[in-house]
Amino acid sequence: MQDKQLSTEELIAQEVGARSPLGMMSKVIAGLALAWSLFQLWIASPLPFVLGFGVFNDTETRSIHLAFALLLAFLAYPASKRSPRNYVPLQDIVLALVAAGSAAYLFLFYAQLSQRPGNLTTADLVAACIGIPLLLEATRRALGPALAVIALLFLVYSLAGPYMPGLMAHRGVSLTALANHQWITTEGVFGIALGVSTSFVFLFVLFGALLERAGAGHYFIQLAFSLLGHLRGGPAKAAVVASGMTGLISGSSIANVVTTGTFTIPMMKRTGFSAEKAGAVEVASSVNGQIMPPVMGAAAFLMVEYVGIPYIEVIKHAFLPALISYIALVYIVHLESLKLGLQALPRRNVAKPWMQRLIGFAFGAALISGLSLAVYYGLGWLKPVLGDAAIWVIGALLAVVYIGLLKIAASNPPLPAEDPNAPLEQLPETRPVLLSGLHFLLPVVVLVWCLMVERLSPGLSAFWGSMVLVVILLTQRPLLSLLRTDGSHEHGNFMDGVVDLREGLITGARNMIGIGIATAAAGIIVGAVSQTGVGLVLADLVEMLSMGNLLLMLLLTAFLSLILGMGLPTTANYIVVSSLLAPVVVALGQQNGLIVPLIAVHLFVFYFGIMADVTPPVGLASFAAAAVSKGDPIRTGITAFYYSLRTAALPFLFIFNTDLLLIDVDFWHGVLIFIIATIAMLIFAAGTQGFFLVRSRWYESALLLLVAFSLFRPAFWMDMIHDPYLDVPPAELAQALGTVEEDSQLRLRVRGEDAVGDMREFVLLLPIPDGETGEERLDKLGLMLMEEDGKVLVDNVTFGSPAAQAGLEFDQEILSVRAPTDRWPKEWIWIPSLMLFALVVMMQRRRVKA
Repeated sequence: MQDKQLSTEELIAQEVGARSPLGMMSKVIAGLALAWSLFQLWIASPLPFVLGFGVFNDTETRSIHLAFALLLAFLAYPASKRSPRNYVPLQDIVLALVAAGSAAYLFLFYAQLSQRPGNLTTADLVAACIGIPLLLEATRRALGPALAVIALLFLVYSLAGPYMPGLMAHRGVSLTALANHQWITTEGVFGIALGVSTSFVFLFVLFGALLERAGAGHYFIQLAFSLLGHLRGGPAKAAVVASGMTGLISGSSIANVVTTGTFTIPMMKRTGFSAEKAGAVEVASSVNGQIMPPVMGAAAFLMVEYVGIPYIEVIKHAFLPALISYIALVYIVHLESLKLGLQALPRRNVAKPWMQRLIGFAFGAALISGLSLAVYYGLGWLKPVLGDAAIWVIGALLAVVYIGLLKIAASNPPLPAEDPNAPLEQLPETRPVLLSGLHFLLPVVVLVWCLMVERLSPGLSAFWGSMVLVVILLTQRPLLSLLRTDGSHEHGNFMDGVVDLREGLITGARNMIGIGIATAAAGIIVGAVSQTGVGLVLADLVEMLSMGNLLLMLLLTAFLSLILGMGLPTTANYIVVSSLLAPVVVALGQQNGLIVPLIAVHLFVFYFGIMADVTPPVGLASFAAAAVSKGDPIRTGITAFYYSLRTAALPFLFIFNTDLLLIDVDFWHGVLIFIIATIAMLIFAAGTQGFFLVRSRWYESALLLLVAFSLFRPAFWMDMIHDPYLDVPPAELAQALGTVEEDSQLRLRVRGEDAVGDMREFVLLLPIPDGETGEERLDKLGLMLMEEDGKVLVDNVTFGSPAAQAGLEFDQEILSVRAPTDRWPKEWIWIPSLMLFALVVMMQRRRVKA
């Protein structure tokens, strides 16, 4: 197995195109990549609207976006392992031009196509019949066979519907209808997924590439090592933090592994970690980068479209589980260090007393908080006063801050060159490392400010962040050379900055080839689901296999997510899994009495989709890490999966306890949940690792897992002590409405027809409006009931009313009503849980003393 491993260089090449031709074709590929980045910046900027030309609609931009991706895919990725790497064969050039022409067909003939929707001409049919196979071939080249085969199977299923057996059969679609749906309309290839890739994802990937080119990646790694390297197992902890910071803006867990891992894995090995464990730590931390907002491997932007909630809400819901998971991974590394008996690395200077360090940290935190508040309220005051001139004044203030930060950087020694093979004897000092790159934080601050405060779209926010980076790339070298008075280092001139900018733009576009192709190919699957109704078939299949058991249904969904995610990049992975399985979880949860928010379901399938990057035998990130560490890839994958058990547990927990996603939670309750959930996850990590203060006995590990579960899901035990709902006869619904508190909810079990006319039972939540009596509240809900043969039926539902929004429809039968009761808060369960934890601590402390 190890003999077949790819080198690090080959893995990086696979991420950005494995072919590096010489001569003119190299310049052509670089020029096309540069043009693609400039086009994306143009359509994201306000300039087309200000100047009045170059304005494209969504369909046109998606068409051009895919044309660039296909053109570069055939030029940059060889057809097979035997294909030449140093030049582009003529047939690949022809395929590239034909594929790009097929994709650009919607842009070139948009006016004619809009005049005859659904009426395909021969040219339309030919463009689709050429474009779809070439897209599949580009997918195979850029991403491997997995996604191409899955998309092909869905195309065959669409055409062969009448010939399918029993449950899988459908009426089928004609070749013309398939071509129209998949290629000419925006239901298939040119659908939401490609639209998100065009509007948002490219700009964030470009932002990450420019930030890396500016030197921020090396700065983050050095900063992490200086902060954490002195701890036990410090390089491994620093690797987790560095990969987390890279993962904030990275679109691929494999790219994260091969970029940060080339530096962090050798460091971990030299401090005592085995090759497999060093690789596994890097895999676990890099894959976790995909669940960390704001990018989440591009899934955050797709969730905005699929779930229908604002981008800020997606970040809010996803942030807490991701942060807890990272904290737990640092703790797992600490436990591994204790098991291995590793010692801390020495600092260059004698460590300060802990009280002095604490005071310094508190002063720094207070200073940053004060500056943040000053900026927030200062700009809030300036903008109304200055009006249209505000943007120029803010730009000038940003320039002053930038030059000031560069002056600070020039007053400190430059960062040492990145050399993973250098002896690791002493750590860099935190203060000079921190001060040497503070200007790299400016574009990140601008990005976050635009997203969170100005509430701009993700695409426009990434555009302004990228513009700041363009300025930094062009000016940091000459300004640092000018401001550094000691003459100890020459940073370069303006033309070096131009080269940096050009290479950053090219790298960003090449990093996007795979993602652009993946979103287009995944669109085929989404289109097939909408055209054939296969999602309903899958729901029936999962329901039949799970036998109505909710937990078994979630386990099956997790398993299918792992299977479907094997070999797929994060973005395509999420599109496929969410389009197939998210509706299944929602529908079956309703039938089992569990009302699951759609965002929780999408995060559930997303978490298990990215776990496929870890899981043997197809865990691509594990193979990438093994190539760097020279360890066994299967053992690396198994160890990484073991480290990632906390990530696998979280989705089940937030399905049953949506407090973890900060759904309907106020600020202070959210702070309390964060503290308790973090403690619970650390206890869970100790339980799964079999080590806490000392090596745990089996019953101690079992008790730790029980404590963790009780802290995460206190309602499970409280529901056993006291039923949270009181059963009310359906005929007394109006009376129940009059007795419960305003802003609470009733749970109704309803029988009615689904979208295809089949009778099914499900549970829905009925909100309680204000009103003096039950009848008044019933009227405000827009709901009229009738009794017939002892049954309570829905007689009428007002259009757009709260009852209609809850899911009630005419002629549904209300089977049961459950009203909330007064009971102890579920958080009381935390007290006996923590007492049980204290018992385990006492048992282990005795062994520590002994």
